[in-house]
Amino acid sequence: MILITEFMNSLSVNKLKQNYEVIYDPNLVENQKNILPLLKSTKALIVRNRTKVTHDLIDHAPKLLCIGRLGVGLDNIDIDACKKRKITVFPAVGANTKSVVEYVITSSMYLMREAYDFNSEMLKGDWPRQKASGNEINNKRLGLIGFGEIAQETNKVAKLLGMKSQAYDPYLPYNSKHWKETKKVELEELLKTSDVISLHTPLTKQTYHLLNEKNLDLVKSSSIIINASRGGTVDEIALCKKLKKGELRGAAIDVYENEPLNSNNSNMFKGIKNLI
Repeated sequence: MILITEFMNSLSVNKLKQNYEVIYDPNLVENQKNILPLLKSTKALIVRNRTKVTHDLIDHAPKLLCIGRLGVGLDNIDIDACKKRKITVFPAVGANTKSVVEYVITSSMYLMREAYDFNSEMLKGDWPRQKASGNEINNKRLGLIGFGEIAQETNKVAKLLGMKSQAYDPYLPYNSKHWKETKKVELEELLKTSDVISLHTPLTKQTYHLLNEKNLDLVKSSSIIINASRGGTVDEIALCKKLKKGELRGAAIDVYENEPLNSNNSNMFKGIKNLI
């Protein structure tokens, strides 16, 4: 039996149902205790990033053979527990690469240009020409924190638009062929010299709050920060403080430390005009 606990394309679900017994219930992720009774006969589990595949969950699935992850990050899956049980984990490598690349580039253009924030003034009859002149990403320096597949593809598109690039990735071997496509730098240099900083890292003990208050203080006030990797890699409270003080040009956040957002943990983002 295949158990799917989060949203999945209906065409794909129906295709699986043609050959296998499938339980598809995207609401299970909202109350994960309800997943456990369904695991007794589950041989394949399909999740996104919100289902916590813990050691306890795996213990409730004696017949589990594999886990499909609809995405690339594996921080919600206990990989060590899977290895002990010889459960194979299949991430959907490349599935959302183009989507993330588009998000990073589009957010960079929007925040760098700034002109789009003056719609209301224009409609009132004002003509804020100088304030709305904005800027271009052409000839700006893109700093990529992490230089895996998505960052590499982002780099290709950015260079086609006239951007320069540099990257920090302590896990990519020094002699990797991919370093031919960008400048290899340390994190401090990247933060101090990049005009657009884009995070492309998993969430680990080492990357938790990688962009904390101390590191954010190294970033130029004219720079943009984009996080489409994992919530928790950026200290959101420190980031909001910098934005409210005008110490950053802007930021785009596609992932959050606490997901989904609610009225309590979203208050810090309210009223920040240069935040996507």
